[in-house]
Amino acid sequence: MSAPPVPLPSPPLPPVVAWSRAVAVGSLLGLIVLGLAWELVLAPTGNRTLALKVLPLAIPLAGLLKNRMYTYRWVSLMIWLYFTEGVIRAAGDRGISAWLAGGEVLLCVLLFAACAVHVRWRLYRAHALATADASTTVSTTVSTTAG
Repeated sequence: MSAPPVPLPSPPLPPVVAWSRAVAVGSLLGLIVLGLAWELVLAPTGNRTLALKVLPLAIPLAGLLKNRMYTYRWVSLMIWLYFTEGVIRAAGDRGISAWLAGGEVLLCVLLFAACAVHVRWRLYRAHALATADASTTVSTTVSTTAG
């Protein structure tokens, strides 16, 4: 009886992919902390239930930490809802609330850019590996049939 094949360890992520992952996770955590602090402590609107708006941000955290490509894709779309809220509140609110809304906008743009870079580089890398594998297979097939 033979042992089951041991999966090969995946090659380390390129620095750009690792960096974009760290920025995406950091900015998502920043949005969660900012949203909670904003609605509960720094500039509460009187209705503390607005702090519940950060709950949808907690959902993709596990997917980003597990490096799931699908999560990076849909987070880059979902984040525009928070961007829109930040822009509206930055224009309409006064004082610290307007500054917090500006911070939300900045974190949203940072998260979107990190997700876009992450997805783009991972797709590029997958395409490059597939192309390299295909050319290696073709050259091996040609050399074995020629000989």
